[in-house]
Amino acid sequence: MTAVALSAGAAQAIDVAPGDYTLLPADTRVLLQYFQYSTTDSLHFDGVGKVPGSGIDAVTGVSRVLYYGDADGLRYGLQAYLPFGSFTEAKIGGGPVPEANGLGDLTVGATVWLAAPENPAQGTTFALTAFLTAPTGTYDPAGVSIGSGTWTLTPQVALIQGFGNGWFFDGIADVALSRDHDENGAKISHDPSWQLQAYLRYQPTPTRSISVGYSGKSGGETYVNGAYSGTRTRVDTLRLFANQFVSPTMQVQGMISKDFNAKGGADNLVTQIRLLKMF
Repeated sequence: MTAVALSAGAAQAIDVAPGDYTLLPADTRVLLQYFQYSTTDSLHFDGVGKVPGSGIDAVTGVSRVLYYGDADGLRYGLQAYLPFGSFTEAKIGGGPVPEANGLGDLTVGATVWLAAPENPAQGTTFALTAFLTAPTGTYDPAGVSIGSGTWTLTPQVALIQGFGNGWFFDGIADVALSRDHDENGAKISHDPSWQLQAYLRYQPTPTRSISVGYSGKSGGETYVNGAYSGTRTRVDTLRLFANQFVSPTMQVQGMISKDFNAKGGADNLVTQIRLLKMF
């Protein structure tokens, strides 16, 4: 195994749920709490292939806060989130590997809405976000980690298109630009990592929706002292979401996703519950 950490799903990507880029009224505050379980017994390294006897299971959470504002007609949003969790199993090639459990990397983000129709059900919403992730999380370059060990800047662009009769399309694209870092005398560098997310959402009532979609990640090749480590972010994912408001300000969301076609990483099965409270 190459000495470079694999990160838990909650700490390594900026995933977006359908409807997340819906513009809420100015001065709205939102608290979110995510609970996630991920498991895999399929690990693939470039140049090696599937590594038998491997399994990585993780129980993670994410605490997130958002604020929606208005500056002389410019609609904006501010947010921050912090993952945390632990690995319940971590073995590669039949043997255990070091685990870096605890807090993950703190991410802050700022969003501007360039288009926000009065009637989102039939209009186009368009927004830009810049995320900055700090290496606050626990990290072990020789094992599996909640944190990433480096600073990452992730510009993201998002589109929501309403078609009427409760149907929406959500599209999101971003690129993660990670800083080189030194770990135990080794220089670790990452190529840019790209992600595309697309969802078809059906919202039969204002309080309920179901969505199906796809996420594709590519790039992100990792190098140790200039040599390719065999790990990258190439993976395709199918996702299914269900949302329900249980009160005017409280929403519960369930999600299940399955990775496939992974190269240089893991095929994960992920289940997630999200609680949302608006103020």
